[in-house]
Amino acid sequence: MSLLDRLKYVRIFRSFIYGLVGLFTYPGLALFNTVSIEGTEHLENLPKKNVLFVSNHQTYFGDVIAFVHIFCAVKWQKNNRLGIPYYLLNPFTNVYFVAAEETMNSSWLTRLFKLGGALTVKRTWRAEGHDVKRDRDEVDTQKIDEALKKSWVITFPQGTTKPFAPGRKGTAHIIKNNKPIVMPVVINGFWRAFTKKGLTFKKVGTPLTIRFKAPLEIDYDNDSVEVILAKVMDGIEQSKEYMLKGRHHLITEA
Repeated sequence: MSLLDRLKYVRIFRSFIYGLVGLFTYPGLALFNTVSIEGTEHLENLPKKNVLFVSNHQTYFGDVIAFVHIFCAVKWQKNNRLGIPYYLLNPFTNVYFVAAEETMNSSWLTRLFKLGGALTVKRTWRAEGHDVKRDRDEVDTQKIDEALKKSWVITFPQGTTKPFAPGRKGTAHIIKNNKPIVMPVVINGFWRAFTKKGLTFKKVGTPLTIRFKAPLEIDYDNDSVEVILAKVMDGIEQSKEYMLKGRHHLITEA
């Protein structure tokens, strides 16, 4: 592990990174767009470790940045709102996020985000813009396992910003092995407001929504990997059932 990689485990250093990133990203969330937050009451009594947040994915970085803002605000007793971002003076740093190694090494800015707590993994289905098929890297899984032992972890089971893409079984394996509290999150509006990376504006004045739901009910011993994955996909409202509901809604509105 390089010196820079070690720094992301140092709380003071990560506080600085979170404060810096938070300062520059706050206007995009709360000033140039409108953000609506629901369900932060589900975060209040969570343990400090072995909590896995699963969410649908709309931009590479905007989603994670929004989560960090909310976690920081909740730490300062702000429920379902951000308000003035003085919470960045003492941010919540007990969280890591899973991200594709290729994405996190693409520029100096993404490397900066990487130092904020990225758990980089190799995609098993895509590399350098091409479809591939390879086995999960056990080292990547171990990174997530170790992070869960001491903190919260954010992951995006679909591994892509494409809506209603199938979930990856790797997330279900992590849940089966670590038995974390699994917190589903549903987001929307980010794909309209930001470009794919989530760092520059595409449209201002966009309503952004982040909804934290109650923990999933999982029988870690008896539920199969397939059943766990189905519960996760239903929890983040990306299952086939929700896709069909969305199509029905569009047809009835037409």
